[in-house]
Amino acid sequence: METVYDVMQFLKRFGTFIYTKNRVGDLQLMEIDLMELYKGGLIEAREFQSARHILRTEEIRLENEIAKKDQ
Repeated sequence: METVYDVMQFLKRFGTFIYTKNRVGDLQLMEIDLMELYKGGLIEAREFQSARHILRTEEIRLENEIAKKDQ
């Protein structure tokens, strides 16, 4: 996995479809679903860590972009 799209496609394999029109909210919901899949033993640690890193990186990027607009 390399992009948020890849994470979304990964989650679709488990029946998870997230779209709320709020990009940051979507990223947070995807992270919650990833944690549940990991806790349930449905995904490996490496998959969890990779996907979580992608989501957090994108969330930070979006928050910085929003902060710039507010200045």
